[in-house]
Amino acid sequence: MFEIVQKRSLYFAFSGILIAAGVAAMVYSFINFGAPVRLSIDFRGGSLFVVQFEDEATEAEIRRVYTELGQDDPIVQQLGDPADHRWQIRAGDLTPDEQVQLIDALSEDVAPVALDQSTFDVVDPSVGREVTTAAIFAVIFAIFVVLGFIYFAFRKIPNPFRYGVCAIAAMLHDVLVTMGVMALFGLILGWEADALFLTALLTVVGFSVQDSIVVFDRIRENLPRYRSEGYETVVNRSLLETLHRSLGTQINALFVLIAILLFGGPTIKQFVAILLIGLLSGTYSSIFTAVPLLVSWEQGEIPFIGGPRKRAA
Repeated sequence: MFEIVQKRSLYFAFSGILIAAGVAAMVYSFINFGAPVRLSIDFRGGSLFVVQFEDEATEAEIRRVYTELGQDDPIVQQLGDPADHRWQIRAGDLTPDEQVQLIDALSEDVAPVALDQSTFDVVDPSVGREVTTAAIFAVIFAIFVVLGFIYFAFRKIPNPFRYGVCAIAAMLHDVLVTMGVMALFGLILGWEADALFLTALLTVVGFSVQDSIVVFDRIRENLPRYRSEGYETVVNRSLLETLHRSLGTQINALFVLIAILLFGGPTIKQFVAILLIGLLSGTYSSIFTAVPLLVSWEQGEIPFIGGPRKRAA
């Protein structure tokens, strides 16, 4: 039988390196931007200008106009077909006078602006705070629901609470990895976390817990069936039996995300990339974090928690 959980120390070391690098990136991001990840105007507040040009325009020209008005780091994205000459620009707060100056400067230095087809909106940072608060409460609620569900479903086997805790630990692993990658990309590529980033993060949470429960359910079925085998052997057997199902489900989703990342529009590529990384982390953690952690707990390898339990004859 191929051994997976027996090499758990390697998986823990690899996860530790990933999380440590991500935490370092988040700390550096907090020092520079005041948040663990670089925040967009959805959270900082600012202006959102969807402008329709009457002629061809380039990102460099638009960015230069904003820079000359004191907006150092605008987010410039082209919308739709390039022949439409339609752009979306996210930047800091602009007064009404600065908005008029901006439109005049764009018309003179870039291309004439079609005012009747352009919109200028102000983004309130309180909206982003409310969305963040709702997402945090949703994750906390999900943690208690998962713990309660697993405890009830696994109540006929010893120590059902451990399964729930290990599933939550794998979920937190994925959250830290995803946020760490986002912080790193924010420092290197200038990516900013918006409302879509929270959507990706919540999706990753759901996928991670689902995969862990699939493996744990097979362990629950095999424990009475293979009473003569050690706990570690039963868990490894269960993991191998569900490996094809876990990988098959995730690979299908990953192929779709890769296709969207390669051929989709530029406005969703950051969202898809973060979701792709989160799902990869979720697939890894369900196999190489949640299950090995459960075995380590059973074997008494986790400090300050207690020794191994006595197996029933």
